[in-house]
Parts: sequence; structure tokens; C-alpha cells
Amino acid sequence: MGTAEGNVDRNRRLQAEWYGEPLGDRFRWLLERLGISQANLAQVVGLSPPMLSQLMSGRRAKISNPVVLNRLLAVEELARDPDFGTLTRDAIGERLSRIHAESATTSSGMRMTTPPVRTAAEEPARALQSLLRAVASAAEIEAAASLLDAGFPDLAAVLRVYGNGRTADAQAHFAHTLGTP
Repeated sequence: MGTAEGNVDRNRRLQAEWYGEPLGDRFRWLLERLGISQANLAQVVGLSPPMLSQLMSGRRAKISNPVVLNRLLAVEELARDPDFGTLTRDAIGERLSRIHAESATTSSGMRMTTPPVRTAAEEPARALQSLLRAVASAAEIEAAASLLDAGFPDLAAVLRVYGNGRTADAQAHFAHTLGTP
């Protein structure tokens, strides 16, 4: 693996540790949920579009500015709001404008939020990811999966999807395998 690929893998692992999952997964979910472009999301949270792209791809690991992190959490809070589906495009745009204008709400820059509302497939998939990632590194998970490939390919795939895969892929796998929404 080249140095750049190794850095991206390392950055994604760090993002999962610091933010609960790689930032690319979080940002992609927001982009889809809000129906906005990367450039629009970057503007709302206070990042340049290239910086957002670097965070999404894993070329950068960390959101250094607490105000940006605070805004990201506010956007996620909006997207998880149970009434989100009833908001008009104009109302969403207005809320995003208010979020962009906001500063950090605590001295540490952290926003106090309620736990996110999740679908039936999201919680167990995230729990499995957290468990595997807590007991083994990405390299150890891949080594274990490689040992299982010949005799137990489905089990090897589970290790890869939940241990080293993206959250969205783990959720899709869980929903498909158990037939949950």
C-alpha cells in the first residue's frame, strides 16, 4: 500500500475514533438527506469546498475549528429532526442560513445534542462496527477475514463489511441480510 493510501486509511480510522464514523459517511448522508451540493454544505459549516472534499476522502483527518464542528452538529440535528420531512426547501434553506450564522454554543465549541433517530438497520450495524473496531485494528480484521476466506467466505465478508467497511455499506448489508427496513 502506498503512503498516500496508508494515510487515507489511517485518517479514516482516526475519524471513526474521533467522530464515530468516517466523515465521508457523515457528509454523504447529510448531502443526500438535505438535497444540497458539497459546495453548499461546505458554505453552511464554514469550510472551503476543497477542505470538505479532503475530509470526505480521508486526505485530511480532523475538523480543527470548533465553530465548524458545532455547525456540522447543528446541520446533523436538523437532518435528524423528526419533522424534517415536513419542511419545505425554503424552510430548510432558512435553517441552514441560521446555522451558518451561528457560533459555538459552549466555551469548548461542543454542541449538546440528543441522540440521533436511527432506522432499524442503523443501530445494530453501528454497534457491530463499534465492537469490531474496539477489539481489533483494521489490519487485524483484514488478516482474520483472509484466514476465513477459503472455508467461510460469508463470515469473512461480515468481518470486512462491519470491521473495515463504510457505515452505509454495513447498514445496507444488515438490512439486506435480515430483511429489515
